[in-house]
Amino acid sequence: MTDLPGRENDPNDNPFAMFGDPEQIAAAMRQFADMLSAPPTSGPVNWDMAKNIARHVVVAEGDPSVMEGERRQVVDALNLADLWLNEATSLPSGVSNPQAWSRSEWIEKTVPVWQKLCDPIAARMVETMSGTLGASGLPPEAQAMAGPLMGMMKQMGGMMVGQQIGQAIGSLALEVIGATDIGLPLSDNAALLPGGISAFSQGLETPAEEIRLYLALREAAHHRLFQHVPWLRTHLLGAVEEYARGITVDASALEEQLRGLDLNNPEQLQQALSGGNLLKPEETERQKAALSRLETMLALVEGWVGTVVDGAADGKLPSATALAETVRRRRATGGPAEQTFATLVGLELRPRRLREAAALWQSLESDRGVDGRDAVWNHPDLMPTADDLDNPEGFVRGEPELDLSSLEGSLSEPPATPGEDDDKGDGKGDAGGSGA
Repeated sequence: MTDLPGRENDPNDNPFAMFGDPEQIAAAMRQFADMLSAPPTSGPVNWDMAKNIARHVVVAEGDPSVMEGERRQVVDALNLADLWLNEATSLPSGVSNPQAWSRSEWIEKTVPVWQKLCDPIAARMVETMSGTLGASGLPPEAQAMAGPLMGMMKQMGGMMVGQQIGQAIGSLALEVIGATDIGLPLSDNAALLPGGISAFSQGLETPAEEIRLYLALREAAHHRLFQHVPWLRTHLLGAVEEYARGITVDASALEEQLRGLDLNNPEQLQQALSGGNLLKPEETERQKAALSRLETMLALVEGWVGTVVDGAADGKLPSATALAETVRRRRATGGPAEQTFATLVGLELRPRRLREAAALWQSLESDRGVDGRDAVWNHPDLMPTADDLDNPEGFVRGEPELDLSSLEGSLSEPPATPGEDDDKGDGKGDAGGSGA
């Protein structure tokens, strides 16, 4: 094949320049043979590979199996915490099968939810990478010849994204305490990690039993919400997905990082992929609205959990107030868990208005009691909005339920004829009274 006119001396115009000659391509294909021989998956990420990478991360740092004594301590703490919560909320128990997990078990149990959250953005990254690494810009006759290599590039992109996701989930597993740390329902089972409890306890001058029980209260309270507010799980995960749909891959930044890399060096490729901020949100009104809804809902979940746990622990755990502040700072200021999620889907899961949400739930409880406070979860339309967090007293003074009786009555009655208004009242004073 002859050189194309005008391109003989400009290797930068050839997207294959980074790969060198055919011998280099053959060597690269041999080097990645094991990766590429993995069974094809229906999505953009090989999640079996991602799980294995995540496990390697935690094993490298030490991930001992949960001993029977540790398991019993966790199960007992979750069961006791669940009993205490009966006095603090009208929502029934959400703890049916309390568990104690190692970090590897946390990975295994939560991957299905991570897959749901990460696949949309992973698909964008894979497509962008295959286009950047591949034959975009080649003339038609060259694209046909590049078909096999293009397939390899797409599969390699999926592997590289899977490596990044596996690394991120493994890093998160080193820090989590339970199944609800980031405010999302990552599992149907209430669970705590003895290793996570131990890491959280470092530097705290509080008895281990109190710390474990306080964290069990938070875990059990989350599960009461996720198990018995039927719309919440779909609403919360759907808000994350909606936001993720507005995330794009910065193709120019990706191309800049990949330009000139040696395909024979997978470590260099992986470092380039994870070394920069390749995800960026679209600055649209829809995207901003999705982010606002998500942040508000996260704050409301965390604020309710904190309020309920404070009530359940009052008079029982001497260190509850100090532990609550420790958890509040951990959630409100962000940290590695937040950074990890930002790496996975381009979103910081920070309940930015945590204190305002807690104040609103406390005001609701003072005004309406525990049952009235928890009744707000009966329907998403009853939930406070971001504006309500600015004016909690206005929300609390409002009616707990919408009164649609007058609207229903007006729809069922025929239109008034001229002159009737002088003989009849407007009906508003009788709406919802003795009935028709």
